[in-house]
Amino acid sequence: MSLLVTSAVLLSMLLAACGESDTGGYTGEIQIDGSSTVFPISQAIAEEFFLENRGTRITVGASGTGGGFEKFCRGDIDISDASRPIKQDEADLCAENGIAFTELTVAADGLSVIIHPDNDWATCLTVEQLHQLWMPRSTVERWSDLDPSWPDNEINLYGPGTDSGTFDYFTETINGESGASRADYSASEDDNVLIQGVEGDRYALAYLGYAYYVENADRLQVLAIDGGDGCVLPTPETVRDGSYVPLSRPVFIYVNNAGLAANDVTDLATPGPSSTLAAFVIYYLTEGVGVIPFVGYIPYDEGVYEEQLRKVNEVTRE
Repeated sequence: MSLLVTSAVLLSMLLAACGESDTGGYTGEIQIDGSSTVFPISQAIAEEFFLENRGTRITVGASGTGGGFEKFCRGDIDISDASRPIKQDEADLCAENGIAFTELTVAADGLSVIIHPDNDWATCLTVEQLHQLWMPRSTVERWSDLDPSWPDNEINLYGPGTDSGTFDYFTETINGESGASRADYSASEDDNVLIQGVEGDRYALAYLGYAYYVENADRLQVLAIDGGDGCVLPTPETVRDGSYVPLSRPVFIYVNNAGLAANDVTDLATPGPSSTLAAFVIYYLTEGVGVIPFVGYIPYDEGVYEEQLRKVNEVTRE
């Protein structure tokens, strides 16, 4: 499945947005936007949901976590994909606009540092080396600045733009403050642009979500990270058990409670017909979980999803 991020992915073939469906299942429209990291998960689950509910129209965008929250807190979308928790100023904007929401943890991601396949000198970076490389006003310009035995060639850096939750998470984790980063790198909200930059440059380096590395592993290398206990590569096992430190993280969806509360759920596994949004969210946390590994992310244990369903149930009962 391609991870090509477009401004919006239309999943419904323009069928009726409301009313009874000729093909059975739910009908209605759902709008999703936000993190490019979470985009592949939401896109894949939306496609599967649509196959069972062809009267639905679901759009999935990837404007970045910050861009998604801006739209979500204006009431423009139903679900905001997020690769970090909501910030206080974003939550305040939602409150000002009367948008109550529920945060749902959907998967684990191992933020990955990628290099060109012909890079035959670097296999592992310490957290301190990453900090030296990416900190504000960094003086690291060449690979030899990180290790004298490495080539005396300029490191060409690629990374997410400032609207990205991946940018926020990486800078807070590596540099100690969200948004604290050197500015002289090639930035893009589209992870595929970062991949293309590294693929075409032996001396390049970038960081992005694990799924984008997995889909392009034949064209890239991923670095192990030494968080203090030795070099560890991102894998489903190391991300899930937390040994890939400090770049393992949860990813989220945020759901507008107004759409959830419209549902007349009596059984979380078989939601009532009055809310397509509630049905989709429940599908996301049940049958949809099976899709997560196929797009390069790591599902949590069943208990995590049971807890998320309880949160949904609380809203639907209000």
